Amino acid sequence: MATKISCCNSGPGYPSPLEAISGPRESLIYVTALYTGTGINKPDYLATVDVDPSSPTYSKVIHRTPVPNIGDELHHTGWNSCSSCHGDPSAQRRFLIAPALVSGRIYVFDTKTNPKAPSLHKVVEPEEIIQKTGLAFPHTSHCLASGEIMISCLGDKDGNAKDIGFLLLDSEFNVKGRWEKPGQGPLYGYDFWYQPRHKTMISTSWGAPAAFTKGFNLQHVADGLYGRHLHVYNWPGGELKQTLDLGNEGLLPLEIRFLHDPSKDTGFVGSALSSNMIRFFKTDDGSWSHELSIPVKPLKVQNWILPEMPGLITDFLISLDDRFLYFVNWLHGDIRQYNIEDIKNPVLTGQVWVGGLIQKGSPIVAVDDDGKTWQSDVPEVQGNKLRGGPQMIQLSLDGKRLYATNSLFSPWDKQFYPNLIEKGSHIIQIDVDTEKGGLKINNNFFVDFGAEPDGPSLAHEMRYPGGDCTSDIWV
Repeated sequence: MATKISCCNSGPGYPSPLEAISGPRESLIYVTALYTGTGINKPDYLATVDVDPSSPTYSKVIHRTPVPNIGDELHHTGWNSCSSCHGDPSAQRRFLIAPALVSGRIYVFDTKTNPKAPSLHKVVEPEEIIQKTGLAFPHTSHCLASGEIMISCLGDKDGNAKDIGFLLLDSEFNVKGRWEKPGQGPLYGYDFWYQPRHKTMISTSWGAPAAFTKGFNLQHVADGLYGRHLHVYNWPGGELKQTLDLGNEGLLPLEIRFLHDPSKDTGFVGSALSSNMIRFFKTDDGSWSHELSIPVKPLKVQNWILPEMPGLITDFLISLDDRFLYFVNWLHGDIRQYNIEDIKNPVLTGQVWVGGLIQKGSPIVAVDDDGKTWQSDVPEVQGNKLRGGPQMIQLSLDGKRLYATNSLFSPWDKQFYPNLIEKGSHIIQIDVDTEKGGLKINNNFFVDFGAEPDGPSLAHEMRYPGGDCTSDIWV
């Protein structure tokens, strides 16, 4: 199903990524917060967090908008309109789309009427989506310049990665159908990003929901239930043009981002299990290729389930000026900053330890090549021991503040960080040196989801009301 692309000159979002940098400072963050998988029989909710340092409720949850069902697993979110249609007077960045990964529902929240207290606007039920498209397990949501919403789906109703693809909703959030041409679905689904000037969309591969919803089992990788491919589509036509096999360097490629400059024909993907940042790029003949960009060496460890521990790169982002790339190692526990101005030669400019399985006090220790053991120093924030590992991250428009949550997916949280289930998530903020590079924890900011009224909850993706570097695409 082709998508008509049309855009105007001023309106939602910003005319360019560089102009977005000088946008207003964030004062609120919307965060998906979960009780699914925690043993607490309550619905997941959208939390509003105050991030205005001058406010008396700074670094507090100031509102909670629960969904009406239990067991959804709210996960990622996206906008109904963003900078991809900057200027269309009929377009407003008003609705936050929240696909529920496990139940298959799609929730739509109105954030415009009262930004501090969003309300539930609509629920798209999974039965309708399955009946009309055969798709289930919805994940990444992006708005299109046409006003439509496109959502990657990871499985069929039974959790198989079979005949999967991309769901299209119209501007009223009605199910339109599938975006890709018939028979042109990806091998596995997860994230996607489009770069219209190069008439290209690229999607990534997590695995079969029947496997990953049960927790992580290394045997499932050997059994072929997880992905290692990038899928290159014609944009907006939906024809699968190329499939890139990333091999063992690219197992479980999750988040993908093009550079923000819409003229650029390159970007990065974070391979979680292999723990490599991989750069993809257009070649002289118009096809696409890839290369290993930043490897994270697995750590030799003692007292863990395996003799080596991957970093597990589960999220990354690129600053709006395309100068810095940030990624997390969910298992190791560090956040890294790289200067990517020389795109082929990234330089490590900042690193901070904010959790992980090898922090001091853990029974797990890392072992150097010479046999010496070590553990990471993880500071407390406002007297709170940091739990879990850094997971979803969000950067301020000016690039000076990086926010991090610590919940990945409730079955995996329970498997790798059981104390997250018991004590809940938190959000921390990292101060960023945008001149020379460097990362430092802000001790004045700590949002404790362990202290929620209904008990400890799990915090996942974050969004600013005015858009951010992982929601907005420029055309």
